[in-house]
This record gives sequence, C-alpha cells and structure tokens, in this order.
Amino acid sequence: MEKRWVRALQGNKALTEALAEELKIDKCLAQILVQRGISTFDEARHFFRPAMGEIHDPFLMKDMDKAITRIDNALVNKEKILIYGDYDVDGTTAVALAYSFFKQFTNQIEYYIPDRHKEGYGISTLGIDYAKDHGFTLIIALDCGIKSNDKVSYANSIGVDFIICDHHLPGEELPDAIAVLDPKRKDCPYPFKELAGCGIGFKLAQAFCISHQFSKEKYEQYLDLVMVSIAADIVPVQDENRVLAYYGLKKLNGYPSMGLKALMQSSGPAKEFTLTDIVFTIAPRINAAGRMDHAREAVKMLLCMENGPAQEQSSFINIHNTERKTTDQQTTAEALALIAACEVLINKKTTVVYNQQWNKGVIGIVASRLTETYFRPTVVLTASNGLLTGSARSVPGFDLYEALLGCADLLEQFGGHKFAAGLTMKEENINSFSDRFESIVAASITDDMLCPEINIDAEIDLKQIDGKFQRILAQMAPFGPGNMAPVFISHQVVCVGIPYIVGTKHLKLTIKQQNSSTFDCIGFNQAEFLLALKPNQPFSVCYTIEENVWREKKRLQLNIKAIKIDN
Repeated sequence: MEKRWVRALQGNKALTEALAEELKIDKCLAQILVQRGISTFDEARHFFRPAMGEIHDPFLMKDMDKAITRIDNALVNKEKILIYGDYDVDGTTAVALAYSFFKQFTNQIEYYIPDRHKEGYGISTLGIDYAKDHGFTLIIALDCGIKSNDKVSYANSIGVDFIICDHHLPGEELPDAIAVLDPKRKDCPYPFKELAGCGIGFKLAQAFCISHQFSKEKYEQYLDLVMVSIAADIVPVQDENRVLAYYGLKKLNGYPSMGLKALMQSSGPAKEFTLTDIVFTIAPRINAAGRMDHAREAVKMLLCMENGPAQEQSSFINIHNTERKTTDQQTTAEALALIAACEVLINKKTTVVYNQQWNKGVIGIVASRLTETYFRPTVVLTASNGLLTGSARSVPGFDLYEALLGCADLLEQFGGHKFAAGLTMKEENINSFSDRFESIVAASITDDMLCPEINIDAEIDLKQIDGKFQRILAQMAPFGPGNMAPVFISHQVVCVGIPYIVGTKHLKLTIKQQNSSTFDCIGFNQAEFLLALKPNQPFSVCYTIEENVWREKKRLQLNIKAIKIDN
C-alpha cells in the first residue's frame, strides 16, 4: 500500500533561528526541536540532559498516601502480600520490580500471574481464591484491575484487600480498593498521565523510600525494568518517561539485571541497545512465555540473581519465542486467506476475523500484522473458556476504545486505549458486533486515516549530514512515540553503483546528491524499488539517519522509509 508523504508544520521561524544561534546547531535540527515544543535554551537543556531529579513527586498521585499506609501496616503486622500482574511485558516487569523491591522488607511475599488461557486478562476470581486459600490479606495489582470492580468487591467480602496500580482508562466507577493508583483517573492531579504499568510500580517504590527516608538506590536499581516496559507498551517517550527511559537504557547497557543480560546475549551480537532493539528483540521474548506457556516463567527469569540460572531460563524463553514465531506466522497466513476469500471483508473499513482454533497467545500479534496489511481497525477473535476472546488494533488518528465503547452492550468485557484493546463476547454476538463495529468506524474514520503515512520532519541536503549533525541528532534519543527518530527528505539524489537485495526483500544501495559525499542506505521491505532505480535517474527519498556497526566499525547509514522516482 502506497504511503502518503506528510510534511510536519515547520514551526515558528524566528524561534528556530534564535534557538539555532543559541545552541550553535544546524537550523534544521533547531526546527525539529521547535516542532517538538522545545523553543528555549533551558527547555533544550532539560531535553538533551534528562535528570532523575526532575521526575515527579509520587505523592502527587491520588491515593499514594493510602497505599503506603496500607503496605506499612502489612509489614508491621507481618501480613502476607501477593504481587499480582498481567502476563505481558509491562505486567511481568512490573511484578518483577514490585516483588523484588518489597522482598527487601519482608519474606511474607509471593507473586501471581494469571494464566492467559484459563483465567484471561486482569484480576481473576481464581487468583483471589488463591490469595484467600494461602493466607494473603493484601494484593498489590499491577498493570491491571482498574475495571475489575466486581472482583475487588468479591475480595473485600472474603477479607482480601487490594491496592490497584494501573495505567489504563478507568470506567465510570472505580473499584472499591484501599488505594487506586492511576494517573488517568479523573480526580488524580499527577502531572504526567502516560506512565506504563511498571512505571506506576516504580512510583510506589519511590514513595515508599521517600516515606521511610531510604536511599534512592533502593528503587533506581529497577530502572532497566521500567525502560523495557516503556518500550514494549508503546507509551509516549516524553516528560517523566523520557527520563526513566534514558537512565533505564544507561543501566541496561552498563550493568543490567541478570535476566535482561541473558536475554540481550541470546538476541545477537553484543551492541548498544536502543528502545527499538527492546521492542523487536527483548520484548517479544518476554512476551513469548505468556503466549506459549505461562508468564511466570518470564518473571522467574527477570528475578534471576545469578548468571547460570538466568542463562538457563533465557534458553527456555527463547524456545517459546521460536514456537511463537511459527504459530503467529501460520495464524496470520490463515487470517489473510479468510479476508482474501471474501469480497465483502476486503471492501470494509474494518477487519473482524474469527477462528476457534487460533492460539489465544498470538492473536494480538496477528491483529497488528493484519492492520499493517489492510491499514484499518482490526479485531482478531478466538474461542476461550466458553466465550470469544479477542485483540483489537487501530490506525493512527482513530480512537479504538471509543468505537468499542459503542459496542459495549455486545461485549462481556473490554479494556485498553486508543490504539490497542482486548475484549470478550458471547459467540452469538459476533455478527452483531462485526456489523456495529463496522458501522461506528465507517461513520467516523476518514480516508486519510485509512492510508498509511510517512511523517517528514524536515527537508535537507545530504551535504548537511556530518559528524556534528549526527552527534546532536543522537542526543535526541531515546526515540519512541512522542519523540520519534526524525525523518528527513532529500530530492534529486542518484544511485552510486548498482542497488541489490539483501535477504529476500531488503534493498541495499549507495546514494549521493550533487556536491555531497556518498551514503550507504538500507531499505527494509523496499525490494519493490530495485527495478525502478535506473543509473543517473534522480529520485526523492525519505529516511532516518543512524549509526551502523559492522565488524566493530561505526559508519553513518540512511534507513530508507520510502522512495519516489522524480519525473
């Protein structure tokens, strides 16, 4: 599907020129900073030099004082505490963080991850019964629970208290827990609303240390876990998340926890990891445990304190990841075949597909793959415990959660945010849901939303790219949602030498402009352009600038996002 090239608004020219002069940087880079809301020297200093001292006071979060008081009482009275979390990367890192942190103060503590296939997402009755049967009187739930009103009420009725640490959107009424920590609740004054679930757990640990005047090292030692959750859960890398991700990457690349170190070693040759590396190498491996077996295996790995057990657990996780790849590729092929065989489905504004045999653990990945192919809101469903359970994905600009809200009467439960959600329904409702979902989406989605786009930050000449330009650009990292790696456009470039294919679908070429140096380029999934690139044929190219390391040598490389042949 051809992508639209969309140029970013250029920002205030006077501000750009003043900032470029003050920072002594290229106007193009100053322009990108202004586009991102950075227009003064002081703002630039905070952006380029994140500081842990700038993270927010955890007691600004509604109910934080109640949470600390309840935990203090539990510790004084030697109550048993159960750390409960979701089975994805955010949930498992959150559980590993909270369990490790509070284990410093009590041995009356365990962790619990629900079984994806038997219990499903969120707080389960089975989990609460486990707590009651084993003498736990306090559950600290992470990355889940904000809409588990009935489950929390049930726990209250049998003498089990809850502290909810969640970052998802609440319903109209909050659960009747001892404390509900969620910056997205309407009455919460916490200044940053986009923490990951593990980030909420980190703030709880920070608040506990402040309350007891413990050193910050007691909670900062978990920054690598927080960073992994930020990358994997696709939350904005802005404000507090930028600081946490920045220092989390420093810890990961310097002195990571044993479990993460083992995963890094198993993912390929040693290198400096970025958030993108986490998304594509570390996160899928952590997720694979919960998709193919049980997520407690991921937590077990993250808790490893010695190299031997960490390597062993990492090998186990890698086996599951290989199984996951095979399963999700097969399921994706089956789903694409379902759509291709039905003209009505092809021409819709949405995709809703169902097969009772599909593995529940991979349907989220499959939904993402279908969205990449057809670029429209997508729901993939399978059978589980007498109901249909599904994962939904959206496209930029369209609020998936609001669309599902319009189908709420047809669903048993749902939760998530604008771009991704989970849902369950009775089998007899699937046709009604499919029709309603299509109707809601078709009525509000625009044609532009249904066409993938490349957002271009600035136009530059290749001769502007030098060592200083790249060094400043690198300091804008970590890159992720809300602070993506800048995309540049250059016109009238030509190939030097003959382009060729790497693997089966990746394009390798060398380009230059008049009076510029030559630049090596890689175009992932761009093999289609090979035949169009003729000798001396000018073309326009969109790209990011990165550092490629090959045989321990670093060299600038352009990562091509799209090509247009000039007429």
